[in-house]
Amino acid sequence: MKRPSHGGGWQAIRYAWRKGHQSGGVWRMWKAMRSRNACKTCAVGMGGQRGGMVNESGHRLEVCKKSLQAMAADMQGAISDDFWSTYSIQQLRAFTPRQLETCGRLARPVMAKRGEGYYQPIEWSEAIDRITARLQQLSADETFWYFSGRSSNEAGFLLQLFARLYGTNNVNNCSYYCHQASGVGLTSVTGSGTATIVLEDLAAADLVFVIGGNPPSNHPRLMTELMRVRRRGGQVIVVNPAIETGLVNFKIPSDVRSLLFGSPIASLYVQPHIGGDLAFLYGVMKGVLERGAAGEEFLAQHCEGWSELRSKLQTVSWEEITSKSGVSRTQIDQVVGLYAKSQRTIFSWTMGITHHAHGVQNVQAIAALALMRGMVGQPGAGLAPIRGHSNVQGIGSVGVTPKLKDAIFDRLQSEFGVQLPTTAGLDTLGCMEDSHAGRLKFGFCLGGNLYGSNPDSQFAEEALAKLKTLIFMSTTLNTGHAHGLAEETIILPVLARDEEAEPTTQESMFNFVRMSDGGPRRLPGPRSEVEVIADIAASVMPDNSPIDWNELRHTRNIRQMIAKVVPGWSALGKIDETRQEFQIEGRTFHAPKFATPDGKAQLFTHDLVEPLGGAEMPAREGLRLMTVRSEGQFNTVVYEEHDLYRGQDRRDVILIHPDDLRALDVTDSQQVTVSSETGEMRSVIARSYEWVRTGSAIMYYPEANVLVPRSTDPQSRTPAFKGVVVKVNAE
Repeated sequence: MKRPSHGGGWQAIRYAWRKGHQSGGVWRMWKAMRSRNACKTCAVGMGGQRGGMVNESGHRLEVCKKSLQAMAADMQGAISDDFWSTYSIQQLRAFTPRQLETCGRLARPVMAKRGEGYYQPIEWSEAIDRITARLQQLSADETFWYFSGRSSNEAGFLLQLFARLYGTNNVNNCSYYCHQASGVGLTSVTGSGTATIVLEDLAAADLVFVIGGNPPSNHPRLMTELMRVRRRGGQVIVVNPAIETGLVNFKIPSDVRSLLFGSPIASLYVQPHIGGDLAFLYGVMKGVLERGAAGEEFLAQHCEGWSELRSKLQTVSWEEITSKSGVSRTQIDQVVGLYAKSQRTIFSWTMGITHHAHGVQNVQAIAALALMRGMVGQPGAGLAPIRGHSNVQGIGSVGVTPKLKDAIFDRLQSEFGVQLPTTAGLDTLGCMEDSHAGRLKFGFCLGGNLYGSNPDSQFAEEALAKLKTLIFMSTTLNTGHAHGLAEETIILPVLARDEEAEPTTQESMFNFVRMSDGGPRRLPGPRSEVEVIADIAASVMPDNSPIDWNELRHTRNIRQMIAKVVPGWSALGKIDETRQEFQIEGRTFHAPKFATPDGKAQLFTHDLVEPLGGAEMPAREGLRLMTVRSEGQFNTVVYEEHDLYRGQDRRDVILIHPDDLRALDVTDSQQVTVSSETGEMRSVIARSYEWVRTGSAIMYYPEANVLVPRSTDPQSRTPAFKGVVVKVNAE
């Protein structure tokens, strides 16, 4: 299929119309999208009490394909009982991620026992009894509890509370596989692990950096803001090893002028080596220093570590910078020139920055570049990690981390008379490693696809297979239900956000908490996540527990607990009466007062990282691979087999620059074997793709996870999904 010249536009409108018809009619879809519920996809703040297509700035008709795709999936009919007797687990393993997603909504609990070959429908009572019996047999630290960003704050808080009172801190979330490096890096610099800006700040910026991301595919609503930056004369600098269609030109369907004529996005497009971002950022910092554009007064008053960083910038050579970054001195000077002229700059980034073995260092360097010109702590400027799932930030905020924040720990114990464990909990990869070693026996997954989100797919499958029991709370099928099976696997069907009988809340990437009203259930059978968790906890915990689990079947009561124990969330205790979304206290700041012990930002100095395989690695010795999402995909969920914006009609492909194809003696669309130190994929289609820089290659996540080693950033434990050396051989 042909690569389009722009993102969005009429093709997006036609897609929305088609999805509406497939979901029972355009009017039915329109009503669902307008419901007062937070968006089910990305964390760019949407929905809640403002309505489903209104953003945090009050702009209306903010709708994207991602939200349509998620809504259409939840509007599917139920999987019938005879499905489970028709398709064996072995047959389900042959399904693609999209085929599993489109089987329908899960409507009854099902169970698979090793050796039986099929899932069997069971009653809710049997499912709860089996889970209870298993938990009563085990010690707490033989279990782990994994949370996705799909769930509500209430479900996340309740399940982590249950896990801790059960006796373990093996509590973790999907952020460890995406933006954990952002949280760790930002906390080390500013004292807060989230965005320093609000959505309105984008309306005041005159320069925006988009580093290591592809918002047209993964966060389409952000494109409206980037279009407005350019329209008012501002600049957008994109840093990405691949040229993405929508970052060159995008047609905003809700803006007539943009829809008809298109909107240029990137003012300057920089293509570093995969893994060359740290060296590139140091090059821009060195250029700012040499140009005399550093804010010396700001740095002296509000930052620690400037003298060390300045010394590093003075001594690091341009030769090292350009070699390790893959970016020429001329282009770095262009970036420096635009930045030096800017009065209000926002730095945004996604997993192209965090999915490296030096992800935290990347984030620290972005923050340092911003601080060099005082672009943190003023309106229209700041730091914005663009987070994926719509409540992944909220899940972490309410306590879903191995170690609770001290304030939450102390308040839970004092307010509610509970005794919490103090043992060191395991992060997500740690739980997988201990499962593989046989030290864990039970896993509980609140949404998500733990198998599909892991590096080294073979290892992940083996690790989950060593568990005695694995519980999934899910709305639809995914590859984890086919490949990530324990001795006993139970899938519990749960309601989607807009089907809950009681309101829930979510947190956006800009630190806003909003209420979702829920709505009428579409199917009989699925249950509320909160009700299921409370029922299990009431069955497992002793009768003299200081927590009344039956009271916590109601989300309002959980919100009262959160308001008392989570710092900055006191307004949640009144949200049922006020119905007003609120911003969490102490995160966004428009004055240079940082949440660090001394109130100053901390600047870090690093040694520049050599690109994997060396800067001049010949193609025959290897290519640097980054795994990516497609335009028709959200996280591990694949809605469409084709990738519209990259012009690909299938997912079993590797995209390689034509110069590298020639060096490999491989022709366009030839079958190849792709191998890494971890695994190999056979019969992959090699595609000529001139928009990726030489020495680099692109494959799709999660299918290519079999090639991704379990190497991680040591500070955040985030796997290096975008830092893999692969060899390509013709078949």
